[in-house]
Amino acid sequence: MTLPATSPGASSPPKVVIVAGGTGGLGRAVSLAFLEQGDRVIATYRKQEELEALKAAAGLNDSSLEGSRVDVTDEAAVNQMIEAVVARHGRLDALVNTVGGYAGGIKLWELDTEVFDRMLALNLHSGYALARAAVRAMLKQGSGAIVNVAAKAAFDHGAGAGAYSASKAAAVALMDSLAADLKGTGIRVNSILPSIIDTEANRKAMPNADFLRWPKPEAIARVIVYLCSDAAAVIHGAAIPVYGDS
Repeated sequence: MTLPATSPGASSPPKVVIVAGGTGGLGRAVSLAFLEQGDRVIATYRKQEELEALKAAAGLNDSSLEGSRVDVTDEAAVNQMIEAVVARHGRLDALVNTVGGYAGGIKLWELDTEVFDRMLALNLHSGYALARAAVRAMLKQGSGAIVNVAAKAAFDHGAGAGAYSASKAAAVALMDSLAADLKGTGIRVNSILPSIIDTEANRKAMPNADFLRWPKPEAIARVIVYLCSDAAAVIHGAAIPVYGDS
C-alpha cells in the first residue's frame, strides 16, 4: 500500500483525534503522526511520566496535544472523557484505540481465569467502551473514522495464546459488526492486525528475537493516519494486516 504524503499545510482542516493508549509503544507513534500533520490529539494515558515524554517528543507541536488520564475499560469514565472532548472542540473526527495487553505461553487448562478476564478487558472491552461512546458523537455530525488495533493473532491462533487470540478475534468481529451497523452514516470503522511490534518493551521481553523483521510503530502509524483520512473514504469494515514479512 502506497500512502499519500500528508503535511500541516495540506488542504484538509485539522482533525480532532482521540488516541487511546496514546503514550504507549504504538500509541506514541500514532499521536506524533497526527500531530505532525497539524491535528489536535487527545491522548489517553495512565502514567504521568509517559505523557511528559510524549510532550517532549512532540516538540513545537505540543500545543496541539492534550492528555486525558482515564481507564478506557471503565465505560462511565470513557463516556465522560468523550463528552468533554466534544464539548471543548465541537466535534470528534477520529478515534484510534491502541490499548491492549498480551499473555501467552500458558496452556488453556493452566491459565488463571483472572488473566483471561484481563485479556478480554484490555483487548475487547476497551474497544467496545470507546467505540460506542465515540459513535454517539460522530452520528450527530454525520462523519468520523474509527481504527481499532487488533492483532495477527486474531486469525493466527498459536499454542499457549488462547486468551489473547480469543480477545483479539472478538475485537475484529466487534468492529466488523459495528461497520455493518454504520453503513451509510458517514462513519468508517476498520481494524489493523500487527504482529510483534518493534517496541522497547517487546525487545526487552524477547532479547534474542530478530528485531529487524518486526514492523516499526512509525510505519503502522502511517497506515492508521491514512485510514482516518479522506483519502481512505472507500475503506470500511476492513481488517488490514500490518506485519510485513514477520
